[in-house]
Amino acid sequence: MTAADGTRLALVVRGGWDGHQPVETTDLFLPFLRENGFAVRVSDSTAVYADAAVMDEVDLIVQVVTMSTIADDEFAGLQRAVLGGAGLAGWHGGIADAFRNTADYLHMVGGQFAHHAGKHPDERVGEQSDNYIPYTVHLTDLGRSHPITQGIEDFDLVTEQYWVLSDEYNDVLATTTQDARDFDAWNRPVTAPAIWTRQWGEGRVFVSAPGHRLEVVESQPLRTIIERGLLWAAR
Repeated sequence: MTAADGTRLALVVRGGWDGHQPVETTDLFLPFLRENGFAVRVSDSTAVYADAAVMDEVDLIVQVVTMSTIADDEFAGLQRAVLGGAGLAGWHGGIADAFRNTADYLHMVGGQFAHHAGKHPDERVGEQSDNYIPYTVHLTDLGRSHPITQGIEDFDLVTEQYWVLSDEYNDVLATTTQDARDFDAWNRPVTAPAIWTRQWGEGRVFVSAPGHRLEVVESQPLRTIIERGLLWAAR
């Protein structure tokens, strides 16, 4: 519940694979949250999800925890908070490639990273940049009118392009299409959600698949989309 003085609580949970810069990317948005009236608590462990005293008060959960595992009592606390009205928001692997061992988490979030297309094998050097390719994020009709993405046009990125497994319950605000190249396993283009929302109980879920590292989340218009997504998801 929101505090008696009207201050809302944002819980930022970060960790997992360091390659996604969980500290640097979440730090970027801490001033924004405070400027918009949130008291901010930062946790470097998902153990906080099992703390009922915290989870009963939280209005927004910003999660950037790539891969990793989540204990049963931790997930139960996270799910209870979202069902009760807390927002859940995040980007890239920090939310869409987290806790692969917990099917109920994947169900709640609505999308699971499956693949990112790489450069031609002859161009790869064994670094993260092997998977940085140019692609376009296309706004859907819903996205063009939704408060998170209204007024934003299709935009281009050069970063990891997530192939996301998802379902029709998502409200998809933007998509991206993986081309089929002669060295890929698939033989026709595949379109996947890039930005979506999901109602879960009384809570709202916001996910941006783009957001690999700091330079991506701080670029425009993605930074604006994430900032709007955080506010939209919050109780």
